[in-house]
Amino acid sequence: MKPRVLLIGTFDTKGEEYAFVRSLILTRSLEVLTLNLGILGEGGEDRAPFPIDISADTVAQAGGTPLTELRARRDRGRAIEVMLNGARILARELYAAQRFDAVLGLGGGGGTAMITAAMRELPVGVPKLMVSTMASGNTAPYVDVKDITMMYSVVDIAGLNPLSRRILQNAAGAICGMLGSQQPPETGPIRPLIAATMFGVTTPCVTAARKRLEAAGYDVLIFHATGSGGRAMEGLIDDGYFMGVLDVTTTEWCDEVVGGTLSAGPERLSAAGRKGLPQVVSVGALDMVNFGAPDTVPERFRGRTLYRHNPTVTLLRTSAEECREIGRRIGQQLSRASGPVTVLLPLRGVSMLDAPGQPFHDPEADQALFASLRQHAGPGLQVRELDLHINDTEFAQALADELLHQLES
Repeated sequence: MKPRVLLIGTFDTKGEEYAFVRSLILTRSLEVLTLNLGILGEGGEDRAPFPIDISADTVAQAGGTPLTELRARRDRGRAIEVMLNGARILARELYAAQRFDAVLGLGGGGGTAMITAAMRELPVGVPKLMVSTMASGNTAPYVDVKDITMMYSVVDIAGLNPLSRRILQNAAGAICGMLGSQQPPETGPIRPLIAATMFGVTTPCVTAARKRLEAAGYDVLIFHATGSGGRAMEGLIDDGYFMGVLDVTTTEWCDEVVGGTLSAGPERLSAAGRKGLPQVVSVGALDMVNFGAPDTVPERFRGRTLYRHNPTVTLLRTSAEECREIGRRIGQQLSRASGPVTVLLPLRGVSMLDAPGQPFHDPEADQALFASLRQHAGPGLQVRELDLHINDTEFAQALADELLHQLES
């Protein structure tokens, strides 16, 4: 069976552009499935320059409101909300039914919001390409933690001209190339997967632990603890990718509690517990809160210990009071886990910057963190202290060995 590309968009306003892209995909000997999000005008689908497989009415019904009602109300915001929800539901269903293998969308502000919402319902690894007028700005609301490729359209997607044709040709070639690059399933034994978290200031620890786990027969997927990294890991844990979790770098809790830029939200450290997975957790980089350039640091923190990590990242050292609150939240979150959890505390420092002679070395704040975590640990949560720095090789080995012990048990 030939691979099939799902074209999803507002065919009432961008039918010409989609017809052009569709023809380019078909010339590559691929198949096309079309899903219409456009609601303008009666009979619009009859006038579309190509067959529509999933009608706007079907999408609207899936979203909870008949298309006739959306047209009668003439409320663009409400229409986008309904069509977005319908597209999300249908994208999941169509992919589960193996109706398509990749997805391509073209859109402005409203179209991009609807199309990428549908794309985010698909598993990581499914090719997803969004050609958008919004792609040169902040794309986080559209991409979130999925592997969506954004291509800036340069000009508005409003008719075909020499420049837009070239960009759309590139888009068609890109989505076809993504499908063409996919390899057949691997043969032979598949190594079980472990999730791990890392920051630059915990890299020696996580690297050493990763090597020990790999030598024991596991593959380790490392997530950069930048907010989106933590949320991506939590999502993949919920999706069933992993056998265990080595959550060394829980620094995103600093940003959640103090108000930094890299929070992963209040559900961080919850997915593995819901799944009952073995997890070994530490307190990596809980000495720092992330902000942008120095002038972005809120005024109330200007008298605190700050460190310029690079021109666009300024770090704030967490105080003892903040560390107590961070420890409380982590202890309470981990205590809800249905599987085995061990927390290892490195008593000599939690990051590269938290060591004697380094700018964030603050034993009092560290002790406040450790004491709070111990205080709020439930009866099923093991907390162990090691008289080591987090980046000591012995500490990394202890983390890996504890997780291996849980996995073997």
